[in-house]
Amino acid sequence: MTTIKNIYDYINTISPFDTQEEWDNSGFLLGEFRKEVKVVVLSLDGTKEAVSFAKSVNADLLLTHHPVIFNGLKKIEKDSAVYELIKSGIAVISVHTPYDKAKGGINDTLAQMLELKNTYTLSNGYLVAGELRQEMSIDDFADFTAQTLDSKGLRYTDTDKLIKRVCVGGGACSEYMWDAFENADCFVTGDLKYHEMLDISEAGFAAVSAGHFETENLPFLKIKDRLEGIFTDVQFVAAPVMNPIRDV
Repeated sequence: MTTIKNIYDYINTISPFDTQEEWDNSGFLLGEFRKEVKVVVLSLDGTKEAVSFAKSVNADLLLTHHPVIFNGLKKIEKDSAVYELIKSGIAVISVHTPYDKAKGGINDTLAQMLELKNTYTLSNGYLVAGELRQEMSIDDFADFTAQTLDSKGLRYTDTDKLIKRVCVGGGACSEYMWDAFENADCFVTGDLKYHEMLDISEAGFAAVSAGHFETENLPFLKIKDRLEGIFTDVQFVAAPVMNPIRDV
């Protein structure tokens, strides 16, 4: 019999919860710790859509990347995601910043999906740098990134230089962008603001802003394969949730 604690303990071995940033809220967030688990739903975010799907498949546990409870809750309103989780008896584990920087976590997996080789983690603990199998123009690399991550709203800065070394940081990693350019020709991340991209362009570097959801969703869902290899008596299901932010 597999319990929520068993799954929590395993995740803690590959992505220790005590490595989270102090502003984060990763861990066991809701439910009964010793409850038996037969169905687990995985979702980048604990949205109402993800919770509705979890209810439809009689899930015992919702495993998310972004914490379902982030800031202190002052009230729990009817029909909110947290309300529905409690009402349905669905437990929650969220693994955010620990899995961003874990070996085999978000950024390692993002680098693998972009086919980088000779990869290494930067000293900030988050970004991963490596080499493309062959040099590419920024147009070709941006197109390759968009197709790989299913990113329809991708933006990038132009350059005549060929891209060979790439640094990746899924989600919101703009604070590390100058670290990235000390190690690579191009920085791939999720959320870059206009003025950040303007500064990058003025400095002569290349950057690809591929979307917060797109740079983390597929890399997060890869944890499903690892969990299935350990807990063979549990069904793991990825919630069929798309990026709620649409592009024209």
